[in-house]
Amino acid sequence: MKRIPLLAALLFALTSLAASQQIQGDYVETRSADVYTGQCFANGEVNLVGNEAILGWRVDKGEWNGVALNGLAVVAVVRAKATLGDPYANPYPAKSVLVVDDQATPQQRDALIAFAHHMTGELTANVERVVSAPVSLEVVREHHGTALLRAGNFATVQTRPINEHDHLCGNEITFYPPLTKLSHSMPAVALRDEYRGPALGETWSISDKRSAFIGTFAVSDHAEMASAGD
Repeated sequence: MKRIPLLAALLFALTSLAASQQIQGDYVETRSADVYTGQCFANGEVNLVGNEAILGWRVDKGEWNGVALNGLAVVAVVRAKATLGDPYANPYPAKSVLVVDDQATPQQRDALIAFAHHMTGELTANVERVVSAPVSLEVVREHHGTALLRAGNFATVQTRPINEHDHLCGNEITFYPPLTKLSHSMPAVALRDEYRGPALGETWSISDKRSAFIGTFAVSDHAEMASAGD
């Protein structure tokens, strides 16, 4: 009789493991305000800039909603009402554009959109346009902080590592955290941060700003969705 509860527990664990599909890959983010900066510089930018952001994910391997997304990418371009990360202002409702990998099948396209919504929450609650285009994200492992994101002709992000010349006041910290859940992240300099796409009512081109994050993500479809509903 004692073996029955143990067997049931093992079956439950195996079922939960099968239901939970982990998805993982690389991530890049830029903002129109410095994310690696000192208090004085941050105070000088708040309420003036920082309401734009570009977020890009490239799936190394994994599934979302039961759909394999290996090698595919999705980008969210956001324009908020206030500086993102400012605790004293409400950036919502934000407007967004999603750029979905044109190599995705219709099922994969829907899964990528659902994944981006899950990872960004209210940031992409108001999507003005979904665009299909070639999307690539290359992260150079040998040079931490070096990455290149291209989303068709709409968005481009190029980054480099932060070095000693980027310490302008000597008290820099990672002032704002990334806008999504990551397993690892590090700040970087955005050599190029550009959006020339549709909707949002604005385009921009920013260079040489300490406004980027490079990271990796690893989340569980089943577990993450269950916790979000708690």
